[in-house]
Amino acid sequence: MATPLVLHPDRALPADPATREVARRLYAATRSLPLVCMHGHVEAEVLADDLPFPDPARLFVVPDHYVTRMLVSQGIRLEDLGVPRRDGGAVESDPRAIWRRLCANWHLFRGTPSRYWLEHELAEVFGVRVRPSADTADEIYDQLAATLSDPDFRPRALLRRFNIELLSTTDPATSDLRHHARLREDGLGDRVIPTFRPDAVVHITGEGWREHVEELGRLTGFDTSGYPGFLDALRKQREVFLDAGALATDHGHLGTDTTPLDTAEAARIYSAALDGKAAPEEAEAFAGHMLFVMAEMACEDGLVMQLHPGVLRNHDDDILRAFGPDKGFDIPVAAEFTRGLRPLLNAFGHHPNFRLILFTVDETVYSRELAPLAGAYPSVRLGAPWWFLDSPDGMRRFRELATETAGFYNTSGFVDDTRAFASIPARHDLARRIDAGYLARLVTEHRLTEDEATETAVDLAYRLPRLAYRRSTSS
Repeated sequence: MATPLVLHPDRALPADPATREVARRLYAATRSLPLVCMHGHVEAEVLADDLPFPDPARLFVVPDHYVTRMLVSQGIRLEDLGVPRRDGGAVESDPRAIWRRLCANWHLFRGTPSRYWLEHELAEVFGVRVRPSADTADEIYDQLAATLSDPDFRPRALLRRFNIELLSTTDPATSDLRHHARLREDGLGDRVIPTFRPDAVVHITGEGWREHVEELGRLTGFDTSGYPGFLDALRKQREVFLDAGALATDHGHLGTDTTPLDTAEAARIYSAALDGKAAPEEAEAFAGHMLFVMAEMACEDGLVMQLHPGVLRNHDDDILRAFGPDKGFDIPVAAEFTRGLRPLLNAFGHHPNFRLILFTVDETVYSRELAPLAGAYPSVRLGAPWWFLDSPDGMRRFRELATETAGFYNTSGFVDDTRAFASIPARHDLARRIDAGYLARLVTEHRLTEDEATETAVDLAYRLPRLAYRRSTSS
């Protein structure tokens, strides 16, 4: 007999009865608030085309590196999970077989946030009532496949159903934003907006860098064969993104160095890179210099700057060659913020038009570096727990380590970070439960009154993300 899939109403709330009772009331005040999703990786094309999701495997498994990395860690090949190969080699093409592999290995996700998100999606979004297993895989697959053919489960319908007020995609600097143009034509331009991500054109030893800067030149009409034209092209593309509704830029760097280079030195390194002669240490220096330059541009145009450092991308060379980036082999490294950000913050930390939101996957820096920085510089906000820390205990630790120094109001509130569209409400739901539990403890310890905790819970869930990204609110 199949085990029922039943979500407990108090899941992720405190175990202590008195604290849980307060947490229930705080969660009730936030559970129905609109979702502000300012750091997403859902493709604009998905919403522009508004086609039915193809099948359960390609919705829940193939694009979700949280799911695939756990299965790969137990010896299942990416090919067997339907992940396309760069060389066009053979991969599993039967979505039912892929789905069966997930369900047969459901036990691997015990205790992980992926389990929470997947169960929420299955039960709350798609109405599944049995727990995934080898025995129930086909039954669940058939139910999901039938549901996905319903027009009410197309991307735009789910955007409305999920109560997503604002969804920001993450787009390369070389994007022509044509899918966003289609969304604007359909009246969704104020609801689905782009985010400017220049990584591919500032990391000069990255794969395809020269082609990317050439494309940037073609898009903007500037000559990117020289450093001055490169900067002009970046400024022009930022204007294009702003005109399309963008509120932010996003920067993924291994380190946090922001030391500016002399203009002549930056131009020399840029030219060397075009000739394929830039040394690794020059590439590192140029990347740090470009963070400083991006901050300078942010002071001019007002785009909020997001920094996501401390991840060694594509750790497995063979996986990168065979499947490309973002396949679950990005591994955190120790991060340092205090010294690295000092040049940038000395120059712009008090600028009235500058906003910097800092994310980390190294939680050891929360209380030592990030909370003190956000608690001092008016331009700095702490981003929500990200990636490996986007978990129940990770979010609890974030509140405990950062709040005493930074407070609540020097944070961004919760902003999700996912490619898995159907998991967005699950992630916000979990964050609201964790914040309700943390605030409830402050109430039961008589450190906050319940009315203050309720107001703070609403701020964290809704108002602070809008304020952090300068999306005006009258609420």
